[in-house]
Amino acid sequence: MKQTWRKPMLGLLLLAAAPACTTMSGHKANDGPDPAEINTQLGVEYLRKGMYKASAEKLQKAIEQNSRYAPAHDAIAVLYEQLGEVDKADTHYRRSLALDGDNSATMNNYGQFLCRHGELDKAEAYFKKALKDPLYRYPEMVNTNAGICVAKVPDLERAEKYFRTALEINELYLPAIREMARVSFATGNFLGARAYLQRYELQAKLGADLLWLAVLTEDKLGDRDASSSYALLLKKGFPDSPQAQDLDKWEHERSR
Repeated sequence: MKQTWRKPMLGLLLLAAAPACTTMSGHKANDGPDPAEINTQLGVEYLRKGMYKASAEKLQKAIEQNSRYAPAHDAIAVLYEQLGEVDKADTHYRRSLALDGDNSATMNNYGQFLCRHGELDKAEAYFKKALKDPLYRYPEMVNTNAGICVAKVPDLERAEKYFRTALEINELYLPAIREMARVSFATGNFLGARAYLQRYELQAKLGADLLWLAVLTEDKLGDRDASSSYALLLKKGFPDSPQAQDLDKWEHERSR
């Protein structure tokens, strides 16, 4: 059964870069805390907690206090996409980059935004810009995001290069390990898929998507016992998941 390339979770991948919204930019120095910065920090915290109304109030207040404070525009762009207001999100991402064109965190966020909305080439260009910053703290994340986007082209060979680069930077980075398992399976490297799944399991439990991938991988490798074990874990741990439903259909078809 063909594995589809799933979209990254919006909250996980966007908010992974949200702490960068506290970077100082676009305001005059003074003797006390900058109100726009404080409200942006509060808005980001509310956003992380899913308190969208409170987040919007703080971020809009920050922009009123200092319309040139780039992190506020970046943060409210994340919020607007969460709320499905894509045009507003795009406007604020572009405003943030116009004010602070060297902010790699914003480039990463905007790259993900563009990727989710089908502008794949443009998205990759922003990821590449972010990766040119030698001081950016999370190059493994940007490489992984770029690989996920390139895989949608689809260009799995180029995607794999991004994932491998991410793991060269941080061999324990779980999102890159997860994506290497997926791309290995998609390219028919089932032994590689097994190895990456096992590598993932050393650090964390497999979720429904990776358990389903493990079921299929072990089946391809002819290990029916291992495939059945993963299937049981999927059924027990995630009985209402789409992957469990796919498993039921798959088993039904095989039993005919």
